[in-house]
Amino acid sequence: MNTVATAAAAPRSFKDVWLISAGHAFTHWYTATFYLLLPLIGREFGLSYTEIGLIMTTQHVVGALSNLPGGMVVDMVGKKGYLMATSLFWVGFPYALMSLTHNYWMLLVCVTLVGIGNNLWHPAAITTLAYRYPERKGLVISFHGMGGNVADGLAPLVVGALLAWFSWRTVVVINVVPGLVMAAMILVMLGAFTMGSSHDHVNAASKSRGVKAYLKDFASLLHNRALMLVSIGSAFRTMTQTGLLTFLPVYLAYELDYSPFLVGVCMSAMQVAGFAASPIGGHLSDKMGRKRIVMASMVLTCVMIVFMALAGKSVTFVLFIALVGFFLYAMRPVLQAWAVEATPRALAGSGVGLQFGIQHIGASIAPALFGMIADAYDLYTAFYFLAGTILFANVLIVFMPDEKTAPAKAVAALRH
Repeated sequence: MNTVATAAAAPRSFKDVWLISAGHAFTHWYTATFYLLLPLIGREFGLSYTEIGLIMTTQHVVGALSNLPGGMVVDMVGKKGYLMATSLFWVGFPYALMSLTHNYWMLLVCVTLVGIGNNLWHPAAITTLAYRYPERKGLVISFHGMGGNVADGLAPLVVGALLAWFSWRTVVVINVVPGLVMAAMILVMLGAFTMGSSHDHVNAASKSRGVKAYLKDFASLLHNRALMLVSIGSAFRTMTQTGLLTFLPVYLAYELDYSPFLVGVCMSAMQVAGFAASPIGGHLSDKMGRKRIVMASMVLTCVMIVFMALAGKSVTFVLFIALVGFFLYAMRPVLQAWAVEATPRALAGSGVGLQFGIQHIGASIAPALFGMIADAYDLYTAFYFLAGTILFANVLIVFMPDEKTAPAKAVAALRH
């Protein structure tokens, strides 16, 4: 019996889901912390909106360049447990190095290292979950996304409270400890140190293939219409998300004069709403189809961002932040499950890497462009720009082939 068959025959315990989702939470914890620290770093370094945006643009440009090789490594090497643990360590450690930076360019070097380290997580984690639970892809991937939402929601509260006692430099050092512990837990519990465990399939080596044959197969992904449209649509959704996460704390701190703790509360409101929305979106997409859920979520996200900008400095602004989070995060696991279904199984890691690489291109554009618009006009105008990005993403999804045909094509490609 081969590794895939063994995995399929294994009991459908959700233990792997919870563990991998917890690991995903820590990859987001560091980033969520950094978003909260950006206003403080910006003031200490005397940065403009454009320079603040370029910090996140740098991280996402590196992510775009490194995600594709990361997906290839997952497909060619396997050993997903090892790769997830390595990614988790590599994401956390550069944030600790930021405590030593007193120069804008050294700060960019640190975020570059973060961008490289993060590229291994999603291809390894999402493909492990998708093929271990083939009939519930949308749901289990949504749980994986919820892990990120938990961290995105808790980190601003915890770090906002820590900043009342410590400097931002001390906070980034404290932050690295739990991530290192989680990396060790993944190594142990996913079977890296326990031979013969039920998790051996996670750390099994991939089927041996020549590099030339692999690259030929990979080239076919670039002609996969369903995968490319889902990936580009995901990129515009990520533009909206990254623009909000980068500049919403800046707006709350600079325009509304909120304390770090109150900024954390507002950011948590968006993530808590996303936490609730993720399993709803994933489950409904398993039952009703991916396209219907994605399009509805994108339209409602656009509407909520417009209302948020119109609310200005009123109390309802925070309400609209939560509603934006609900609809924005409801579609994330749906798009990820859709991409996996559109990709042949032997290239699943590369398909996820390609999707996240294209997403990072969008994410790299949004902060810098948002900052330039905010410097030239104001922050409110820049928020309208974000509403336009999610609306354009919806236009792309209209041209997606019916999702029922995409998996069939992927299966046919695998059989050949």
